[in-house]
Amino acid sequence: MSVPVIHVEDLKARCDAGKRPFILDVREPHEYQQCNLGGVLIPLNTLPARLHELDPNCEIVVHCRSGARSAKAVEFLQANGFKNVKNLAGGILAWSAKVDPSMPQY
Repeated sequence: MSVPVIHVEDLKARCDAGKRPFILDVREPHEYQQCNLGGVLIPLNTLPARLHELDPNCEIVVHCRSGARSAKAVEFLQANGFKNVKNLAGGILAWSAKVDPSMPQY
């Protein structure tokens, strides 16, 4: 199963146009405190137990630091019936590099 992606520039353009999808952050709480995109924090290891908190009919963009953990989350969500879910390519590192240089990289 392939993991669909959205690039940071495309997500930024969509948010600026008022078409912000549901943003799911699968990093750990200490990472979220350092910097975040204002998404909902559900760490990857808690996702199975918290699946009920997500709407399978909603467009969801999943991100982590670099895109690796969020790719796993997208695969898990797809396997559980979520059809409109994308991985943020490059994660928060790409966001910092290409969209918001003031966002700390760690």
